[in-house]
This record gives sequence, C-alpha cells and structure tokens, in this order.
Amino acid sequence: MNYVLDTHSFLWTLFEDERLSPKVRETIKNPENEIYVSVITYWEISLKYSIGKLELHGITPKELPDQAKQVGIETLYLSEQQASTFHLLPKINHKDPFDRLIIWQSISTNIILITRR
Repeated sequence: MNYVLDTHSFLWTLFEDERLSPKVRETIKNPENEIYVSVITYWEISLKYSIGKLELHGITPKELPDQAKQVGIETLYLSEQQASTFHLLPKINHKDPFDRLIIWQSISTNIILITRR
C-alpha cells in the first residue's frame, strides 16, 4: 500500500514516534508499504521554522529530506495537474491551506493519508 504522512505524522515519525498509534507505527515500518511525505510538508515546516512557530530537534528544515530518506520515507512531489485541479477539493471545514493541499494530493493520487485527526 501507499501512504502519505501529514506534517504532524511526519515530524512525529522522525522525532516522537511514541505519539503515533501502534497501528500507524506498524504501517510505517512495514517494508511492503511505500511511505511518502509531500513536498508541501517541507514548505510548511520551512515557513513555520523561519517565523519562529516551529522548533526542530537539533536540525534545520534543510536536513529533513535526508532524515526522511534515512528512515525510508520518499518525497511526493506536487504535479501541475494536482495544483491546477485543487479547486475540485470539496468545501470542508478544514481551512489550513497546507493541509488542504496535502488532502487534495492524497485524493488525486489515491494514496492513503496518515494524519493525527
């Protein structure tokens, strides 16, 4: 199966995996599963880090892609098609633009989203 981690799940996977449910930890560690992090997550983390809304555990956002690769997480890039069809995402109460774009990316690629919600 293919899974994409939302921003919280990604950071918890790297730094606080005890915050993940046992089922999610098992899913992430299963070598039969492909685990992704969206390039949008890197953008969100970098932005929040730059304005002081997010602290990382002794590293900078620039180091996150290497950290992800070390634990077997691949990057899911945003395609032009996904960006240009984002308007098709149904209106939902969730207003965070980063989360909404990751949700749309998950839907449009048919990849299961792992989130804390």
